[in-house]
Amino acid sequence: MFSKAIRVARVGSGSELAAAILLALGFPCVMLAAILPNIWFFAAAVLVTYLADRYLHHCGSYLVNRLAAVRAGLSIRFLVRELLLILLMSRMGYGEGAFFYTTIACLLAFYGLQAPQSAMVTLVRLRRKLPVVTRNIDLGPVGIGDAPPRLLMNRPAEKMLHFDVFAMVGVLVALKSGTDAFAYAGLGVTLFLAVVYILALLPYVRPSRLVPPEAKVLAAVDTWLRKYEPTVILYFSGSKDSAYQVNMWLETMGKLDGRPMVVLRERAIVPQLAGTSVPVLCVPGGVHLMNLDLSTVRVALYAANVGKNIHMLRVPTMKHVFIGHGDSDKLASVNPYSKAYDEVWTAGRAGRDRYALADVGVRDDDIVEVGRPQLATITTWSGTPKNAVPTVLYAPTWEGWDDNPGNTSLLLAGENIVRRLLESEKPVRVLYKPHPFTGTRSRKAAAAHLRITAMIEDAAARRATDARWAEESAALRGEQAEAVAELARIEARLAELAGGTGETARDEAELSRNSLADPAREAETAKLRDDWNTAYWRSRGWWQHQVISGSTMRLYDCFNESDAMVSDISSVVSDFIASGKPYAVTDSAELGEEEFKRQNTAVRAAVILSNDASELDRLLAAVSDPAADDLAEGRRELKEYLLGPDEPSSLVRFDRAVQALAARAEARNLGAAHLGEPVGG
Repeated sequence: MFSKAIRVARVGSGSELAAAILLALGFPCVMLAAILPNIWFFAAAVLVTYLADRYLHHCGSYLVNRLAAVRAGLSIRFLVRELLLILLMSRMGYGEGAFFYTTIACLLAFYGLQAPQSAMVTLVRLRRKLPVVTRNIDLGPVGIGDAPPRLLMNRPAEKMLHFDVFAMVGVLVALKSGTDAFAYAGLGVTLFLAVVYILALLPYVRPSRLVPPEAKVLAAVDTWLRKYEPTVILYFSGSKDSAYQVNMWLETMGKLDGRPMVVLRERAIVPQLAGTSVPVLCVPGGVHLMNLDLSTVRVALYAANVGKNIHMLRVPTMKHVFIGHGDSDKLASVNPYSKAYDEVWTAGRAGRDRYALADVGVRDDDIVEVGRPQLATITTWSGTPKNAVPTVLYAPTWEGWDDNPGNTSLLLAGENIVRRLLESEKPVRVLYKPHPFTGTRSRKAAAAHLRITAMIEDAAARRATDARWAEESAALRGEQAEAVAELARIEARLAELAGGTGETARDEAELSRNSLADPAREAETAKLRDDWNTAYWRSRGWWQHQVISGSTMRLYDCFNESDAMVSDISSVVSDFIASGKPYAVTDSAELGEEEFKRQNTAVRAAVILSNDASELDRLLAAVSDPAADDLAEGRRELKEYLLGPDEPSSLVRFDRAVQALAARAEARNLGAAHLGEPVGG
């Protein structure tokens, strides 16, 4: 019942729900205390509302925004508290006299001061917003000043309004003691702090602290483009949750010959980007993008099929390639939109055949097999488990945009899969890493994810106290302590390399100004992230179940840690095949094994699971006993079919494809110029 209430209220935890209930009950209690009047009751109820309000804002509760939508926003809640304070004063016989009118006047003045404070904060935010966001691009000529301190710009309305606490306490103490001086002192402190806040903001509204007009910024970007002369770009548009789709290509872009660049369309993606020394240019405005000087670009790579691609596809001087963000048998891998590109690059022969079978208008001549450069970090299976307890990774995909039961195993099979793994006769360790989009569209999928998470966490807690693992736990205690200390050291250094927390707000403008390419820093960051992953696994018992969430722990590191995987039809399966390890895929739509394999190439060497997951014993047997692994040869053949040959490496093939297409674009442009036709779009 309580968990259902949490879901209905759309809060993240029981404490958040409790704070919301206290806030809702607190205001009627404040009103009742003012009417009675009862000063102690009033003070207690007011304190509860302050604390509950503060907590909900601190955790970014969904309910805070909903209160604003029903005319009970932050300012209104503070105003109501102060009006009820006036009511309390009146009910206690202070309705006449200097004390009463001074309190009213000071509170009105306090609210009046919020207008200039809010106006200045808004002005600073608007006038420090660049028309572009950059990384590794020198915007020195623009002359961007430092951002205001974080103390001034982080939740400014909440901070300003909380200054009324001094007035509230002063008035209540005065009412209880009968000494008006306490009220005047509290009111004075409230007004003084409000004025100080405004004065502290004044220096940051000067023109020198704001960014120049957008025309000057865009001109500086064009100047940089003409100097850098980018030759190949990775173009991406999407939500902040889809940043992984561009992140998977950053390392590859950094290793290409020529002068690569990343072009983004949404500001929200920039903070989610992984570290890279490749120049990054985020251009939210379509008009701005179409007016940039991209005349030197010869190849544009697209990681997703989205509407905003048209803003770049219109440029004829470059060749356009769909590279996608994974190789799978999903319908998205044969999207008819792909006809818009000059070429479509697939990992292996399977991708080419997929388009031929789909018959969506993509010509075979326009398909190039380039492999998957990202898979180089995946280690090949030795044939036996890494530890005494085999590790099985459950990595389901998300629910998709429709209600097709074959989209994800979470809804129909997820709990059965996890339960059978946890209750296996021979112990196994379960790693659960769901898709980042899980639960974003379907509440049922979100609920299933929460139940599976609870199952694994409960099993981990039981195993932590199980006597069977006490000896292993004791033997590794020292090593785990060292690993935990190593994690803390690495995280501190990573934070330092990222700029730390500091006292400044580090807004988009300042980050764009300061984020210049530093290959040494990038190399150290990459090494530290590898070291972090190594230390993380050392800090956990090799027998202990885990839920892997967030982006810090990378999927391929989970591949390397596991001995087998259970997943759904997605690029995760194709990528895991690079490891050569046993894997299982769930036929959630209940097509039957033969039809499921006919429709989905990547499962031809998999253990096919029904929704009750009864076939898992076959997967576990293959992990524990090489003689029982009757799909090993099939996996080797499927790997080449899906991902291409091991030699030459995928990165070499990918780079050669870029250079060949760039040469075609250059030939086209020379031909157009020779014919006297316009070269640009």
